[in-house]
Amino acid sequence: MAELLRKGLTRQGHAVNNAADGLKGLAMGQSLPFDVILLDIMLPGLDGLTVARRLRSSGIQTPILMLTARDSANDIVRGLDVGADDYLTKPFSFEVLSARLRVIGRRLASQSDSVFRVADLSLDTDTHQVERCGRSIPLTRKEYLILEHLIRHAGRIVSRADLAKVVWGNEREIENNTLDVFIFQLRNKTESSGGCRLIQTVRGFGYALRESEHE
Repeated sequence: MAELLRKGLTRQGHAVNNAADGLKGLAMGQSLPFDVILLDIMLPGLDGLTVARRLRSSGIQTPILMLTARDSANDIVRGLDVGADDYLTKPFSFEVLSARLRVIGRRLASQSDSVFRVADLSLDTDTHQVERCGRSIPLTRKEYLILEHLIRHAGRIVSRADLAKVVWGNEREIENNTLDVFIFQLRNKTESSGGCRLIQTVRGFGYALRESEHE
């Protein structure tokens, strides 16, 4: 079925990546930018409900269309509760699937793309306003640039080199610990209200903005 869907969606002009099991799907969803995730519940390795839950807990807000043969009310509620945006039961026609994807596309187009949120932290790229728990957080220009880049890639690892390039461009005279200092300042400002740590250090790689506590 996955291959049939891939071929059909590709013919409609979509770029499609397939994952054969839940672990691969979770890794792809956390590392690649998708417009929509089609997620089957019955997957080897990790079931779709667990994949959806982990994607949401890591800050990934990509719309999820859940596919399943389970059509009971309890199953549908479970899928929606763990973060699915829509639910399609098997068997279904490709035309219905395409229509559901168009609805999600229209919904995304109607939403403002200037406000990014992770947990209770929000950043507005139009006004440069940053808030956590409704409290305004004043940032310097460099602090804002770092946070904006992290929140645009929420849930994914951003390398130190990428962050340095965003803030300082191609300047070469940057001390090794300069970025660490700015991250430290950002954490102090965004966590001063007692909220959980959102800026996670991924040792050996860089940083990630996500709600989970994995470092």
